[in-house]
Formats: sequence, structure tokens, C-alpha cells
Amino acid sequence: MGDLQMGIIESKFADIIWQNEPITTTELVIRSEEAFRWKKTTTYTVLKRLCDKGIFRNNKGTVTSLMSRQDFYSIQSENFVEETFNGSLPAFFAAFTARKTLTPEEIAELRRMINSYGEGR
Repeated sequence: MGDLQMGIIESKFADIIWQNEPITTTELVIRSEEAFRWKKTTTYTVLKRLCDKGIFRNNKGTVTSLMSRQDFYSIQSENFVEETFNGSLPAFFAAFTARKTLTPEEIAELRRMINSYGEGR
């Protein structure tokens, strides 16, 4: 599937596709010009890069996703925890909560998620 990393601008570009798919390349060029002041060639270059990574497909001028936004960011999160915390979710959670106080609602939601995971989702 290739390197699934995206920069900030690529992420914003990808969001345009995810929010409007299927989207024609003509419409994507227009939206990219409005959002980023890109020329047509820049839009096609970034689109090709994201297609080469296996995130999107351009089929005869119609762009669709090969993975959802949620799936993409889930993979990114998994990779971050794997690379930064040796795959340890508790280590990630400890680091995350060392500087951020969780609200009672967030704690309740985390408990629900853990309980549902333990029940086989």
C-alpha cells in the first residue's frame, strides 16, 4: 500500500475528496484552486501521489477513495502507537494523560469502549 503519511496540506486535500466523493477531477481542480490557490498541475501531482499511496483512485476523471477517512486515520494512529510506544496502548494512554485531564464524560466513554471491547465489541 506504500507510505501512508500525509502532510497537513495533503490531508486537507484528501478531506475535499472524502467529503465530495465521487468527485470529478475538474471539480477537484476548481476546489483546490479555491482552497489552496493551486494550479491544475499541482492538483494532479498531489492526486497522483495519493493514488500511488493507495488512498484514492482516479478512474477516467472520477476520483473515489480506496479507504475511508476513518480507516486512514485509524492506520495512522496504530502506526504512531507502534512506532512511538512499542505498540503499547497503556504507555500511550499514560503519556497522553500525563498532561491532559480527562473529563468525566471522556472517562465514561473510555470505560464503555473498553467494556464493549471485552465483550467482543
